[in-house]
Amino acid sequence: MAIINGYPVKIAGTGKYIPEKVMTNFDFEKFLDTSDEWIQSRTGIKKRHIAADDERCSDLAYKAGLAALADAGLQPDDLDLIIVATDTPDTYCPCTSAKVQGKLGANNAGAYDVLAGCTGSLTAMLTAIGGVASGVWNNVLVIGAEDFASVLDWNDRSTCILFGDGAGACILTRSEEGGPRFVSGEIVADGNKYDLITIDKEEGTPSPVLRMKGSEVFRFVNTHLPPFLKNFCEKSGVTPAEVDFWVLHQANTRIIDGLFKRLGVSTDRTLVNLENYGNTSAASLVVTLDESMKEGRIKRGEKVMFTAFGAGMTLGALLYEA
Repeated sequence: MAIINGYPVKIAGTGKYIPEKVMTNFDFEKFLDTSDEWIQSRTGIKKRHIAADDERCSDLAYKAGLAALADAGLQPDDLDLIIVATDTPDTYCPCTSAKVQGKLGANNAGAYDVLAGCTGSLTAMLTAIGGVASGVWNNVLVIGAEDFASVLDWNDRSTCILFGDGAGACILTRSEEGGPRFVSGEIVADGNKYDLITIDKEEGTPSPVLRMKGSEVFRFVNTHLPPFLKNFCEKSGVTPAEVDFWVLHQANTRIIDGLFKRLGVSTDRTLVNLENYGNTSAASLVVTLDESMKEGRIKRGEKVMFTAFGAGMTLGALLYEA
């Protein structure tokens, strides 16, 4: 774990983009052996949004990035770097972030992608924080974006009901002394569990397909995430009870409820939007951040904990003083 030193770093603006097309649980009833009641009871999801046929990951990311720039009162030329966290890039080469940089006209910005499962946007944020804190960059645009419609097997009931498309973004910049700042951050991985969530080519498939061992993922998260967060809080000088608000990766309401129960924290200290979007993977954390900011759930002076988990298997946390 790292206590963040150097220049203080804050969130200057946030944004999101959610595709217009909606797919409800009832839509799945038409072609899968499932039901709205079954999906809701096991996941908490009611609907999810699906990218249009002419929308790709870079399009979603670009629109979220525009919203974050507007919120921060910055122009594209103010950016030093663009990081896109995604599991569903337009192409593996070139990187999706380079396409976003071109669409934005961010002429002074570098660009690269982060591939770290659902922990991707938190990993990208921690990387950006380190760069701003050290003085390498001044303004970094972090985007989490997913086009899961392009990698789902629509006949696999165990996965296709879970995921949705969308993008969230935040801009990280140098803060004034005594202002909002990130306090600490940590990412860990257990590569022995790499096969629990995969997106890979299979025999007879023209493109990569997502597969997940759902019960094993559920067991891993419930076993490893609570002690990871307790340990992170201790090293950061706070207790879970002292955290005012939690920004969580949205994967399953049972995981969220179980986590808070193990931490001894009330669920009214978080925003849950899973029922509207499903699991948007790398986009999830920053979409939730944007909605929490816009709804006034994060207030000046509060302690805010970001946490995510995902393929790899990876875990991450960030502590922020708003």
